[in-house]
Amino acid sequence: MPDNLRPPRIHVLSKPTGATCNLACAYCFFLDKELLYPSSNFRMSDEILESYIRQLIESHRTPEVTVAWQGGEPTLMGVDFYRKAIELQNKYRKPGMTFENTMQTNGTLLDDEWCEFFKENNFLIGISIDGPRKLHDVYRVDKGGKGTFDNVMRGVRLLQKHGVEFNVLVTVNRINADYPLEVYHFLRDEVGTEWIQVIPVIERINPDGVNVIQQGDTVTERSVQPEQFGRFMIRIFDEWILNDVGEMFVQTFEATARNWMGLPSSGMCVFEETCGLGLALEHNGDLYSCDHFVEPDYLLGNIQDEHMIDLVSSDQQVQFGLNKRDTLPQYCRECDVRFACKGECPKNRFIQTPTGEPGLNYLCAGWKAFFHRVDEPLKMLTMVMRSGRPASDVMAIMAEKEADLQAAFARAADDKPCPCGSGLDFKQCHGWQRTKRGRKRRGKIGGLARPPVSAGASADAPANPEDVN
Repeated sequence: MPDNLRPPRIHVLSKPTGATCNLACAYCFFLDKELLYPSSNFRMSDEILESYIRQLIESHRTPEVTVAWQGGEPTLMGVDFYRKAIELQNKYRKPGMTFENTMQTNGTLLDDEWCEFFKENNFLIGISIDGPRKLHDVYRVDKGGKGTFDNVMRGVRLLQKHGVEFNVLVTVNRINADYPLEVYHFLRDEVGTEWIQVIPVIERINPDGVNVIQQGDTVTERSVQPEQFGRFMIRIFDEWILNDVGEMFVQTFEATARNWMGLPSSGMCVFEETCGLGLALEHNGDLYSCDHFVEPDYLLGNIQDEHMIDLVSSDQQVQFGLNKRDTLPQYCRECDVRFACKGECPKNRFIQTPTGEPGLNYLCAGWKAFFHRVDEPLKMLTMVMRSGRPASDVMAIMAEKEADLQAAFARAADDKPCPCGSGLDFKQCHGWQRTKRGRKRRGKIGGLARPPVSAGASADAPANPEDVN
């Protein structure tokens, strides 16, 4: 492919430890990927590291380069590995080029040395945390099944102590999805973050019980339900649009607002029309189409055998990216919020439309409810910003409408559409009341440590969800 037709920049999630992690989060989709490399030590060699950094730089025709580190747990490589990465960035840097190093970590292994290194080299750190202790410790457990909340929060406080920029990733599962404001308020007020990324947990169950390859249309009990996810996002949005615009940044809200404003890009790959420029690099140099498609059919090649930009520009990868748009079912093509959703992530498109057409997104009902709910507020936000006023001015406008909305809620019937405009029945949306979970139910859903993929043994002890009410 001619250079001028190749993408000017790409985003690669590098996994220097592969799927290896010091935790055993019950819903982690990546731990089973160890089976792809049965004889590996899951450590990126200096040779692979140098090829990666050099080729990433050579693949950019823009001055800004993001170097993204993920896992597994990337801190298992040790600080010296990343010192070497910084040296290589300086060695191969083009004139005027700048780097942003990012790392997604569970935070449990952080110490002063790590945080001093992050601060010195301007790392942006993503911390994975699922809410307050009673929610986080249900599924985010260590290999003995014990909750990890205290160790994660210790890592957060160390980042704050050293002035390291960080944001938060919260995975929304069947349990914490019933506590939207508890999760949001905890992250805002106790963790002290100003940026939140939300990822829905959707675990597909394969007949063999090993999820190296995504198959079928059945999900685990840990997986968030579609309407439940929509309600979770709606409740947080309600709080944000009244109180936190311009102060708190929720990635999904930012991306959705950009689509409502008609900007060229939402900034989130799941809401783009096509994909293919966000890849995953395994510890041995294997390059895959996407972090969610680390599967044999989506292996593009190895960067030791072929340059990264050639793999990204290959017919296989170009078609992968176009399939996001081209395989949308007719039901989606005719949807009134397609401009905002665009089918969301292809990994979640495994159920049928009402007419039996394959390829509908599992979260369709939830996303549709969310987009319908935010329509009027985001039109107001767009109007405010196009008039040259700060985005936060929308809060006063929405506050004036809040009394009327609350009055409408008071009059609403459970089996009638919610007055908020989501399209859900009132009892599923703003009329929903959380029910106390019975002990038997909690025990069934509560997380065990994910067993080692090679052993097939259960964990020593379950996390204790008894205080999730």
